[in-house]
Amino acid sequence: MRGLVLALLSLTLAVPAQAEVVARTDAGFVSRQVAEVTASPEEAWKVLVDPAEWWNGEHSFSGDAKNLSLDARAGGCFCEALPGEGEKGWLNPRGGVEHMRVVFVDKGKALRMSGALGPLQSEALRGALTITLKPVEGGTRLTWEYVVGGYMRYKPEQIVPAVDKVLGDQLSRLADKLGRKVSTEAPKPQPGMEAGR
Repeated sequence: MRGLVLALLSLTLAVPAQAEVVARTDAGFVSRQVAEVTASPEEAWKVLVDPAEWWNGEHSFSGDAKNLSLDARAGGCFCEALPGEGEKGWLNPRGGVEHMRVVFVDKGKALRMSGALGPLQSEALRGALTITLKPVEGGTRLTWEYVVGGYMRYKPEQIVPAVDKVLGDQLSRLADKLGRKVSTEAPKPQPGMEAGR
């Protein structure tokens, strides 16, 4: 019984402080995730722009986060190499994936990327992921807001919670890497961005 309680507690602690779908229609949705970490914005930025260190490889095309890279400059790519066969397949990749394109960078404060993540890539959708880093007492508040719109063949009631869950998992992993703050309550952000409009 104690093992089950500990397992449930670890699952509870593994989610961001706040996560929710703040808007959903047949035309699109908005997913917002918030977590507070003990790292400074500068330290958080260095880890954020190295997704190979924290992204869940289960949510990649290659199955391994080490194949991910993020060129954090305007026009840069959040990309993934698809390795070739064998032990040294990374030397001869069979292809690659552009997950998102960087459209705004304010180092240590905000990063915005444009693109449809995962299964949304096959649909006529546009997505904008805005990540803000705001200094708070004892660390940094990370806010992720993913706004998606357009036409998709998926039913919103099925795909939207799945996308929200995957984004929550990614932010949770990043927060764990950066040192999650003990507090599980972060102030709810206002609609729109916190920085870098």
